[in-house]
Amino acid sequence: MTYGWISIVPPLVVILVSILLRSSFEGLLIGCIVGFILIDGWGFFDGFISSMYSVLTSEDTIWVIVVCGLYGSVMGLMVRSGGALKFGERMMVYMKSKKSALFGTWLLGILVFIDDYLSALTAGITMRNVTDKFKIPREYLAYIVNTLSPPLCVIVPISTWTLFIGKQLETSGFAAEGQGLSSYFSVIPFVAYGWVSILMIPLFIFGVLPHFKKMKAAINRAELTGKTIPDGTKLSMVQFDPFPKLVNPKARYFLVPLLVVLISTVLFQDVDTPGIEIDALKGVLIGVAFTFFYFLFSKLASVQQLTETIFTGFNSMLFALALVVVSLMLKEVGDKMGLTEYVINSVTPYVSKTFLPLAIFIALSLISFTTGSSWGLYVVAIPIVIPLSQHIGSNVLLNIGAIISAGVFGANACLYSDATVLTSQSCETNNMQHGLSQLPYALTAWGISCVVYIILGMVM
Repeated sequence: MTYGWISIVPPLVVILVSILLRSSFEGLLIGCIVGFILIDGWGFFDGFISSMYSVLTSEDTIWVIVVCGLYGSVMGLMVRSGGALKFGERMMVYMKSKKSALFGTWLLGILVFIDDYLSALTAGITMRNVTDKFKIPREYLAYIVNTLSPPLCVIVPISTWTLFIGKQLETSGFAAEGQGLSSYFSVIPFVAYGWVSILMIPLFIFGVLPHFKKMKAAINRAELTGKTIPDGTKLSMVQFDPFPKLVNPKARYFLVPLLVVLISTVLFQDVDTPGIEIDALKGVLIGVAFTFFYFLFSKLASVQQLTETIFTGFNSMLFALALVVVSLMLKEVGDKMGLTEYVINSVTPYVSKTFLPLAIFIALSLISFTTGSSWGLYVVAIPIVIPLSQHIGSNVLLNIGAIISAGVFGANACLYSDATVLTSQSCETNNMQHGLSQLPYALTAWGISCVVYIILGMVM
């Protein structure tokens, strides 16, 4: 059954309810229910339960839950060891002003490029004490951290994002088997939103560009009252007390486990798959195991205390994971109603090859922003757009770049995307407050990207 414009209703409900209630979970839940009512009528409850089972038993969902939860575990170990705090103190030696603290956050986010989840958690947890010292609001910290997770992951040569997209290029027939990643290297220059959003951050840090209203209010609040965390924030991140035996925390208790996770993620590849196939799950599993024995042999804590911390850290991610699961159910609603196909088919017949990249970027940005889906969007859109581009003679690499940019925009700007939620967790701020204060920056980068795609469409 074709739903046409009705397929847009559920994501619009999610946005309106989320803004009205200033909470992401309730909006997602209500939007999903509305979607299943439109699909199944009075049988919507059965459809809802069936979708929940489908999402929870999906291999991709299980991967996200385990990876995200174990990132929480390794972060919990690093926080309880005092390593994260000590690393922050070491950073303060080199940071003498607000600008240097913010720029240091930007640099740290760039260094942890291998995975957006790891980047968001590492930069947020590490830098929040540093930015608090300089009375920088958590909303400002969260903007930088969030913008340096998904957008960066699509413009570096190797990350979990680039490898996933490379695999989609192989599946669609655009790249030969095992050549997906090398083919994606040619797409990187055309991922306009990734480049623009990341390069914009220093311009705001050093005052070249003025801040927007909500962020300016947050900055004034922090400077005048010292309240870096907005009022009414319900912190969902579990607070980790130092290990009882801890006497002299060292920065290496943070740096060594982090390096092990990063190196293991790259080195321990999926040897059964042609090409380079890094696996964040293997990396974080090795990281947790290494950190457990490293801290045990360093006599920081007992076996029981380390095990408890692993489970407590995993538990600290449950709210974020609940949001991810419900957002995946919303994606399933969109898939059943043909949302992506409807939007693409509605837009593309009316544009020339020159403006096809712009049309794709705008249309898919709407889907990604309203559903919080990025990787799912790529799975559906890439096989549609590649032959369409070839048919009308539009630059294929440019159009693929527009697809990637749209997905990254949604991950960065959506009020309930996994990147936004994890950033709020790590920075200990209100999810909606972060999402709304960041939105004007994301929209600015989006607008500039539109101009870029107009120019590139004309000259290529």
